[in-house]
Amino acid sequence: MIKKEEQQALIDLANEARRRAYVPYSNYPVGAALRTKSGRLYTGVNVENAAYPQTMCAERVAIFKAVSEGEMEFEVIAVVTNNGGSPCGGCRQVMAEFGLDALVLLADGAGALQKVMTVSELLPEAFTPKHLQNG
Repeated sequence: MIKKEEQQALIDLANEARRRAYVPYSNYPVGAALRTKSGRLYTGVNVENAAYPQTMCAERVAIFKAVSEGEMEFEVIAVVTNNGGSPCGGCRQVMAEFGLDALVLLADGAGALQKVMTVSELLPEAFTPKHLQNG
């Protein structure tokens, strides 16, 4: 478990990033702040598109940025929405790819922590790379 001050710092970082979200259709800005096990920080925002399926979620943006920089072990991700909403199924699956023990902090637009859980709790019985191994 990380300290409350560290949690709040990540929430604040995600909330600041959220200001840069591109959400002309939903008007639902999301910000994410990811800390890797090496201590590096990556932020992400949701980026909408007129062709809706091409929209990318904030959580995946942060994770993909980290992976593109060689980071694949994550400690914690903070997700901030107007109302403390939970990550979508696609984001949950991407989180599970990189570790079921990572913490997920959900916060609202005022920066108030709403819920803390692990990826495993967020996506019980996740499909992971181990399911693809020949047995």
